[in-house]
Amino acid sequence: MDAGYRAPELRALTGVGGDWVVVRRGVYADRATWEALDRYSGPPLARARAAHLTTNVDHVLSHDSAAHAWGLPVVLARSQLVHITRPGVRGSRTEGGVKHHLAMRPPVVETIAGLPVTGLARTAMDLAREHGYECGAAAADRAMRWGVIADDFDDVLSGMTSWPGVTRARRAAVVADPGADTPGETLTRLMLLELGIGIPITQFPVPVSDGVAWCDLRVGRHIVEFDGRRKYQSALDGGDAVRPPEEVVWNEKVRERDIAAHGLGVSRVFWDDCLGHARMATLDRLRREYDATVRRFGDVLPSDLAEFEMRMADRRMRRIRTVSPYAA
Repeated sequence: MDAGYRAPELRALTGVGGDWVVVRRGVYADRATWEALDRYSGPPLARARAAHLTTNVDHVLSHDSAAHAWGLPVVLARSQLVHITRPGVRGSRTEGGVKHHLAMRPPVVETIAGLPVTGLARTAMDLAREHGYECGAAAADRAMRWGVIADDFDDVLSGMTSWPGVTRARRAAVVADPGADTPGETLTRLMLLELGIGIPITQFPVPVSDGVAWCDLRVGRHIVEFDGRRKYQSALDGGDAVRPPEEVVWNEKVRERDIAAHGLGVSRVFWDDCLGHARMATLDRLRREYDATVRRFGDVLPSDLAEFEMRMADRRMRRIRTVSPYAA
């Protein structure tokens, strides 16, 4: 109104179908800009930015909000709030869709696209405390992929003695593995760990007819692959496929045939298999399929594959260590 807008004009702009979207009281977004946001991380990050613009005390975006700024996955979250950590708060409280956290230990502050956020290691551990072990593990996997090391988690956890949820955070830090390419691979690996059949090896290389197949997970002589819909969808539809879906499926069939030819069993897991009641059924199925592989081939990796894995070690390390695109 200070800029000359009249009340009827503002109501029209912010009404249903208007040119402005109300992100937060006093903060608006151009509708075309809003509708172009990534449907998963865009709106929560925009709401976090809006809360940052309207918070008049020292603060840092943390938990889910910092994760969205970094590009860390936020899976199985129990709420959709903006999170800030600031001094002077006694405990945690939620007001107007913003959860305020006590800064008992001032966090290391990074800046992402103009936003003050907690560091990668702290953010992953906060997610575990807030939403659970699985959510924290998925974030910790990605953080390690982007350069965080186990000592970084230990340093963060050393200042969280007796904090709510710290046990979940410690578990997430212990199992973190940079070889997980997607959150689905993380959830699948956690199921294999729960079965107690061995420590899963991520990004395991197998020679195939067109080069090297990098398998998501291996336990003994059993391969477990996580399949998401995105790899079968074109980029225009929000997916990752750069070839027609039928070609992607056919190449996958050839790849699985070549993997099995080495005397390896193969299991496949989908996103829904990792969730809710289906998870128990998936655990049972994976156990049966693993046992069938052991009965047929044993559980000792063939020497030629073990040697190939050693030769590919440097190449594997280059695959699993990347730089965050959000850290510029």
